[in-house]
Amino acid sequence: MSKTEILEELPRLTPEERYEIRVKLAELDGDRWLDDDDPLTDEQKAVLDVRLADMEAHPEKSIPWEEVRKSLEARLTK
Repeated sequence: MSKTEILEELPRLTPEERYEIRVKLAELDGDRWLDDDDPLTDEQKAVLDVRLADMEAHPEKSIPWEEVRKSLEARLTK
């Protein structure tokens, strides 16, 4: 399968299949592929690192995605 064929097939994949592809790319290239053309400044990255560390240190403060999604759907359907 050519690169062109692969790129044409991507929109037809399910979200789960696209996720599997992202995981495989991360395995092959490490997280480096996520940083290409990174629009974040070093300061923004530092803020995200601090927030991630806080989330990992205090998981009880986090809201599960399913709750966030339901809350957003409720707001948007009003």
